[in-house]
Amino acid sequence: MTTIIVGSGLAGLLTALELAPRPCVLLTRAPLGAEASSGWAQGGIAAAIGADDSPALQLEDTLLAGAGLCDPVVAEAITAAGPKVIETLAAYGVRFDRTPEGTFALGLEAAHSRRRIVHAQGDSTGAEIVRALVEAVRATPSITVLSGALFRRLVVANGRISGVVFERDGEQTTLSASQVVLATGGAGGLFRDTTNPLGSTGTGLAAAARAGARLGDLEFVQFHPTALATGASVGDLPMPLVSEAVRGEGATLVDETGQRFMQNELAPRDVVSRAVWKHLSEGHQVFLDARACLGERFPARFPGITALCRARGVDPVSMPIPVRPAAHYHMGGILVDACGRSDIPGLYAAGEVACTGLHGANRLASNSLLEAAACAITVARTIAAEAAADPVTTPADTVAGSPAATDRGDRLQMVREIMSRGAGVLRNEAGLEHAIVQLAPMAGESDAALVGLMVCVSALERRESRGGHSRTDYPATAPVAVRRSITLAEALSVADGLAGRQRIAS
Repeated sequence: MTTIIVGSGLAGLLTALELAPRPCVLLTRAPLGAEASSGWAQGGIAAAIGADDSPALQLEDTLLAGAGLCDPVVAEAITAAGPKVIETLAAYGVRFDRTPEGTFALGLEAAHSRRRIVHAQGDSTGAEIVRALVEAVRATPSITVLSGALFRRLVVANGRISGVVFERDGEQTTLSASQVVLATGGAGGLFRDTTNPLGSTGTGLAAAARAGARLGDLEFVQFHPTALATGASVGDLPMPLVSEAVRGEGATLVDETGQRFMQNELAPRDVVSRAVWKHLSEGHQVFLDARACLGERFPARFPGITALCRARGVDPVSMPIPVRPAAHYHMGGILVDACGRSDIPGLYAAGEVACTGLHGANRLASNSLLEAAACAITVARTIAAEAAADPVTTPADTVAGSPAATDRGDRLQMVREIMSRGAGVLRNEAGLEHAIVQLAPMAGESDAALVGLMVCVSALERRESRGGHSRTDYPATAPVAVRRSITLAEALSVADGLAGRQRIAS
């Protein structure tokens, strides 16, 4: 039985390639490789391949950034896979940057203790990876690509996956499969300020939730501290990203007076984002200043960022770059085991849509592409092994819930405003409860509202500040770190309770 893969970023493309020669169908809404967050990744892939580095050191950095919520077994396996991931991607044709001596050029990013970021074309790593993998997919006969396919729902029967529902050219189709791999990306598009593609609104999360899957760590949203904040780009999705690698080269954060307001610009992203947010809320402007550390060398090291800045009237060679935090990465997702399996038999997840336990409360910079690649390889091997050992006959189809209507622009904008006010960089009980009550009535027909609701309920129930989740009413970190998961039914129950309390109070 054919395996269906939904999504054409790094995780989806590599899963399809690693399944070969086993046949699979790759569903993608946009043309192959387009609109995937993977292609927008500037920094690179974290991999312990330097002479002074080791997977054990990368594991240590990962666990520290994750603020007590990483799964250490999973984190150890994924960081150990780094060298093999780089080798695999290079074999598929990814042209990583190298030194004059022919070794991989390694960059430094926040919270890494070594230079271990493998990059391509300076700041265009994601684009180069996607380019190479798209070419490889097109040359692989076992992969059938269906572009222009809008994924709507999972199909389940007798408690296991039976296929998917998708829409193409205005027609809705049910495609049967014994295994479905969701590689649909994150949910940064639920916020007003985001560096993510516009379509990153948690479609895969919503489909899994409606099918009854358990989701984990949803409250942990990483806000990148340095999105390019020039005039019209503020609140104009998506916001261009100024890579953390710029700070890795020595750039500093300054305000309108030219004064630094942080001692360590390479602190974990949640720390830097809160500091930038606080400075902005106090009425300051914030800039990233690379003039002293890079100056004339900036365009050579960061050609893509240079082009983005200059197109918006900022020359990073001679000017500080205006920045502000924006939703960037979702540590939460479909709860999966070390093999990428969800709690619904036959349903797998890889990449940002999955919650593996690698990132914990705060993703270590450039671990995301590593996770997507390492887990794609693991998922493909798991599917092949399980299919060989126990072939599944696809049962009769039962769609898991009726397909929701496409989120209209006005409704999606409403969700973004609600999420930005209630579940942004800084959160509190009143704001989260208000967001939940607003989102719940829309969740039945809106995937974006459904995912936003589950994020807010998860954030409400975590009464502490940890990693990417910061509560002004619970600023302390609890002495015991507890990972949390949630189902759609549980989230709706919380929303019903809040709505009932409000009716009684009124």
